[in-house]
Amino acid sequence: MIAVINTGCANINSVRFAFERLGKTPTVITSPEQLAGYERAILPGVGHASVAMKRLVDNGWQQAINEYQRPLMGICLGMQLLCESTEEGNVQCLGKIPGQVKALDVGSLTSPHMGWNNLSIQQAHPLTKGLHKDDQVYYVHSFAHTVNDATLVSSEYGQTFSAIVAKDNYAGMQFHPERSAKVGTRLLQNFLDWQL
Repeated sequence: MIAVINTGCANINSVRFAFERLGKTPTVITSPEQLAGYERAILPGVGHASVAMKRLVDNGWQQAINEYQRPLMGICLGMQLLCESTEEGNVQCLGKIPGQVKALDVGSLTSPHMGWNNLSIQQAHPLTKGLHKDDQVYYVHSFAHTVNDATLVSSEYGQTFSAIVAKDNYAGMQFHPERSAKVGTRLLQNFLDWQL
C-alpha cells in the first residue's frame, strides 16, 4: 500500500512505473485525507519550491504529512520540501528533516547539476543497504540540502551536498531513483523494506 502524493508539481508516472517494476502498484492520491490509509508514501516534486510549498499548504497536505507516522520519502524537490527552509523563493518548508536547502555553489561547473554522479555513504541506515562507493545516480537540481546529522549519503558537485537524508519516519533522495537504473531500483526496494 504505497501512496504517491500528487500535488501537481511532479511527473508522477515515472515514479509509479519504477515501483511497478518492483511488483508494487502504488496509488496516486490527490486528497490529504487519503494519506493516513497507506503504509508508506512518496512525495515527488519538480519545479519551483515556493510554488510547490504553497500548493502543499493551500491544499491541506502540510498537516497530513505532519501527522503521518509511517515511512514517507521525498524525491528531488519533494526531499527539499521536507527540510526546514529553502533559499529557492526563501520559503519555510515542512520542517520534518533538519537543515536548510541552499543554492549549489558550483564554481566553474554548469548549473543545474544534471547527470550521473557518485554516492558517498556517511552513515549506515536501512535505506543505504547494498550501496557501494562507486554507485552512481541521476541528478537534476540547482539547490541542495547542506550536509548535517540527517545526511546518510552525500555527493559532490562544486561542493559536498546531501544525496539521501533521514529523520524519524521521513527520508529524502535528492536524485531521481526512478531514473537511476539498478542503483535506483535497489534504493526504492530499500524504502519498501524500511521498518521503523
